[in-house]
Amino acid sequence: MRRFHLYAPLIAAVLFSMAFGQPSLAQADANESVSLDAPADGKTAKGVDALIAELGRERDPEAANRLTEEIMANWNASGSATVDLVMQWALTAATEKRNAAALDFLDQAIVLKPDFVGAWNQRATLHYTMGNYKKAVSDINRVLELEPRHFGALAGLAAILSERGSEEMALKAWERYLAVYPADRQAQEVVTKLSEKLAGSRT
Repeated sequence: MRRFHLYAPLIAAVLFSMAFGQPSLAQADANESVSLDAPADGKTAKGVDALIAELGRERDPEAANRLTEEIMANWNASGSATVDLVMQWALTAATEKRNAAALDFLDQAIVLKPDFVGAWNQRATLHYTMGNYKKAVSDINRVLELEPRHFGALAGLAAILSERGSEEMALKAWERYLAVYPADRQAQEVVTKLSEKLAGSRT
Protein backbone atom coordinates (compact mmCIF):
# COMPACT_ATOMS: atom_id res chain seq x y z
CA MET A 1 0.00 0.00 0.00
CA ARG A 2 1.35 3.41 -0.88
CA ARG A 3 2.35 5.92 1.80
CA PHE A 4 -0.43 8.07 0.35
CA HIS A 5 -3.17 5.68 1.52
CA LEU A 6 -4.12 7.77 4.57
CA TYR A 7 -5.34 10.58 2.31
CA ALA A 8 -7.12 8.53 -0.35
CA PRO A 9 -10.65 8.85 1.10
CA LEU A 10 -10.39 12.62 1.17
CA ILE A 11 -9.00 12.69 -2.34
CA ALA A 12 -11.97 10.67 -3.53
CA ALA A 13 -14.46 12.78 -1.60
CA VAL A 14 -13.43 16.38 -2.09
CA LEU A 15 -10.22 16.76 -4.05
CA PHE A 16 -10.88 19.15 -6.93
CA SER A 17 -14.45 18.06 -7.59
CA MET A 18 -14.93 17.66 -11.34
CA ALA A 19 -18.55 16.64 -11.50
CA PHE A 20 -20.64 19.24 -9.67
CA GLY A 21 -22.69 21.86 -11.40
CA GLN A 22 -21.93 21.08 -15.02
CA PRO A 23 -24.82 21.16 -17.53
CA SER A 24 -25.26 18.06 -19.65
CA LEU A 25 -24.73 18.17 -23.40
CA ALA A 26 -28.23 16.77 -23.82
CA GLN A 27 -29.68 19.73 -21.97
CA ALA A 28 -27.64 22.14 -24.07
CA ASP A 29 -28.79 20.52 -27.30
CA ALA A 30 -32.42 20.37 -26.20
CA ASN A 31 -32.66 24.09 -25.51
CA GLU A 32 -31.75 25.44 -28.94
CA SER A 33 -33.37 28.81 -28.29
CA VAL A 34 -30.91 29.67 -25.52
CA SER A 35 -28.01 31.86 -26.61
CA LEU A 36 -24.58 30.52 -25.72
CA ASP A 37 -23.81 33.92 -24.27
CA ALA A 38 -26.85 33.97 -21.99
CA PRO A 39 -26.29 33.75 -18.22
CA ALA A 40 -26.24 30.21 -16.90
CA ASP A 41 -24.83 30.59 -13.43
CA GLY A 42 -26.96 27.89 -11.82
CA LYS A 43 -26.17 29.33 -8.41
CA THR A 44 -28.19 28.43 -5.37
CA ALA A 45 -30.37 30.88 -3.49
CA LYS A 46 -27.86 31.21 -0.67
CA GLY A 47 -24.57 32.90 -1.50
CA VAL A 48 -21.22 31.23 -0.98
CA ASP A 49 -20.36 33.42 2.01
CA ALA A 50 -23.52 32.40 3.86
CA LEU A 51 -23.04 28.74 2.99
CA ILE A 52 -19.42 28.70 4.14
CA ALA A 53 -20.37 30.43 7.37
CA GLU A 54 -22.99 27.72 7.91
CA LEU A 55 -20.43 25.00 7.08
CA GLY A 56 -18.09 26.46 9.70
CA ARG A 57 -20.79 26.10 12.36
CA GLU A 58 -22.11 22.70 11.28
CA ARG A 59 -20.95 19.70 13.32
CA ASP A 60 -23.10 16.99 11.76
CA PRO A 61 -21.06 15.29 9.00
CA GLU A 62 -24.02 14.49 6.76
CA ALA A 63 -25.45 17.99 6.96
CA ALA A 64 -21.98 19.41 6.35
CA ASN A 65 -21.54 17.21 3.29
CA ARG A 66 -24.78 18.55 1.83
CA LEU A 67 -23.48 22.07 2.37
CA THR A 68 -20.22 21.26 0.59
CA GLU A 69 -22.18 20.04 -2.43
CA GLU A 70 -24.13 23.28 -2.52
CA ILE A 71 -20.94 25.32 -2.19
CA MET A 72 -19.23 23.37 -4.96
CA ALA A 73 -22.26 23.95 -7.19
CA ASN A 74 -21.77 27.68 -6.66
CA TRP A 75 -18.06 27.53 -7.36
CA ASN A 76 -18.63 25.48 -10.52
CA ALA A 77 -21.25 27.86 -11.93
CA SER A 78 -19.40 30.07 -14.40
CA GLY A 79 -22.24 32.47 -15.21
CA SER A 80 -21.71 31.83 -18.93
CA ALA A 81 -23.43 29.12 -20.97
CA THR A 82 -20.47 29.19 -23.37
CA VAL A 83 -17.97 28.48 -20.60
CA ASP A 84 -20.24 25.84 -19.07
CA LEU A 85 -20.42 24.05 -22.42
CA VAL A 86 -16.64 24.10 -22.82
CA MET A 87 -16.33 22.78 -19.28
CA GLN A 88 -18.70 19.93 -20.12
CA TRP A 89 -16.57 19.08 -23.16
CA ALA A 90 -13.52 19.04 -20.90
CA LEU A 91 -15.23 16.73 -18.42
CA THR A 92 -16.33 14.37 -21.19
CA ALA A 93 -12.83 14.30 -22.67
CA ALA A 94 -11.25 13.63 -19.27
CA THR A 95 -13.73 10.82 -18.60
CA GLU A 96 -12.75 9.27 -21.93
CA LYS A 97 -9.05 9.64 -21.04
CA ARG A 98 -8.51 12.17 -23.85
CA ASN A 99 -6.36 14.26 -21.56
CA ALA A 100 -4.81 16.51 -24.21
CA ALA A 101 -8.24 17.50 -25.48
CA ALA A 102 -9.50 18.03 -21.93
CA LEU A 103 -6.57 20.33 -21.18
CA ASP A 104 -7.26 22.30 -24.37
CA PHE A 105 -10.89 22.81 -23.35
CA LEU A 106 -9.92 23.88 -19.83
CA ASP A 107 -7.37 26.31 -21.25
CA GLN A 108 -10.14 27.79 -23.40
CA ALA A 109 -12.44 28.15 -20.40
CA ILE A 110 -9.73 29.97 -18.46
CA VAL A 111 -9.07 32.32 -21.37
CA LEU A 112 -12.80 33.05 -21.64
CA LYS A 113 -13.19 33.59 -17.88
CA PRO A 114 -9.85 34.00 -16.07
CA ASP A 115 -11.45 34.42 -12.64
CA PHE A 116 -13.55 31.25 -12.86
CA VAL A 117 -12.48 29.08 -9.92
CA GLY A 118 -14.12 25.96 -11.37
CA ALA A 119 -11.92 25.93 -14.47
CA TRP A 120 -8.68 26.34 -12.53
CA ASN A 121 -9.82 23.67 -10.10
CA GLN A 122 -10.67 21.17 -12.80
CA ARG A 123 -7.38 21.78 -14.59
CA ALA A 124 -5.60 21.14 -11.28
CA THR A 125 -7.54 17.87 -11.05
CA LEU A 126 -6.48 16.81 -14.50
CA HIS A 127 -2.83 17.67 -13.93
CA TYR A 128 -2.97 15.72 -10.66
CA THR A 129 -4.45 12.62 -12.29
CA MET A 130 -1.78 12.84 -15.00
CA GLY A 131 0.96 12.98 -12.36
CA ASN A 132 1.89 16.58 -13.21
CA TYR A 133 2.17 17.66 -9.56
CA LYS A 134 4.06 20.89 -10.22
CA LYS A 135 1.37 22.09 -12.63
CA ALA A 136 -1.36 20.87 -10.31
CA VAL A 137 0.07 22.87 -7.42
CA SER A 138 0.40 25.94 -9.63
CA ASP A 139 -3.29 25.73 -10.52
CA ILE A 140 -4.26 25.02 -6.91
CA ASN A 141 -2.41 28.16 -5.85
CA ARG A 142 -4.45 30.13 -8.38
CA VAL A 143 -7.67 28.60 -7.04
CA LEU A 144 -6.69 29.66 -3.54
CA GLU A 145 -5.81 33.17 -4.69
CA LEU A 146 -9.32 33.47 -6.12
CA GLU A 147 -11.05 31.62 -3.26
CA PRO A 148 -8.91 30.98 -0.14
CA ARG A 149 -11.71 28.90 1.41
CA HIS A 150 -11.80 26.31 -1.39
CA PHE A 151 -11.71 23.16 0.73
CA GLY A 152 -11.24 20.84 -2.24
CA ALA A 153 -8.11 22.70 -3.35
CA LEU A 154 -6.81 22.80 0.23
CA ALA A 155 -7.27 19.04 0.59
CA GLY A 156 -5.51 18.48 -2.71
CA LEU A 157 -2.62 20.73 -1.77
CA ALA A 158 -2.25 19.00 1.60
CA ALA A 159 -2.25 15.55 0.02
CA ILE A 160 0.34 16.48 -2.61
CA LEU A 161 2.59 18.12 -0.02
CA SER A 162 2.39 15.03 2.17
CA GLU A 163 3.16 12.67 -0.70
CA ARG A 164 6.19 14.78 -1.58
CA GLY A 165 7.45 14.66 2.01
CA SER A 166 6.54 18.21 3.09
CA GLU A 167 4.48 17.03 6.03
CA GLU A 168 4.68 20.17 8.15
CA MET A 169 3.35 22.23 5.26
CA ALA A 170 0.74 19.54 4.63
CA LEU A 171 -0.42 19.81 8.24
CA LYS A 172 -0.86 23.57 7.86
CA ALA A 173 -2.93 23.01 4.72
CA TRP A 174 -5.12 20.44 6.50
CA GLU A 175 -5.60 22.86 9.39
CA ARG A 176 -6.73 25.53 6.93
CA TYR A 177 -9.10 22.93 5.46
CA LEU A 178 -10.61 22.15 8.87
CA ALA A 179 -11.02 25.84 9.63
CA VAL A 180 -13.45 25.92 6.69
CA TYR A 181 -14.89 22.39 7.00
CA PRO A 182 -14.62 21.37 10.69
CA ALA A 183 -17.14 18.51 10.52
CA ASP A 184 -14.96 16.36 8.25
CA ARG A 185 -14.03 13.49 10.55
CA GLN A 186 -11.59 11.94 8.09
CA ALA A 187 -9.68 15.19 7.95
CA GLN A 188 -9.75 15.39 11.74
CA GLU A 189 -8.19 11.93 11.88
CA VAL A 190 -5.56 12.88 9.32
CA VAL A 191 -4.59 15.99 11.29
CA THR A 192 -4.39 14.03 14.56
CA LYS A 193 -2.17 11.31 13.09
CA LEU A 194 0.03 13.75 11.21
CA SER A 195 0.42 15.96 14.30
CA GLU A 196 1.40 12.95 16.40
CA LYS A 197 3.87 11.81 13.76
CA LEU A 198 5.50 15.22 13.53
CA ALA A 199 5.60 15.59 17.32
CA GLY A 200 7.31 12.22 17.60
CA SER A 201 9.89 13.13 15.00
CA ARG A 202 10.86 16.24 17.00
CA THR A 203 11.56 14.33 20.22
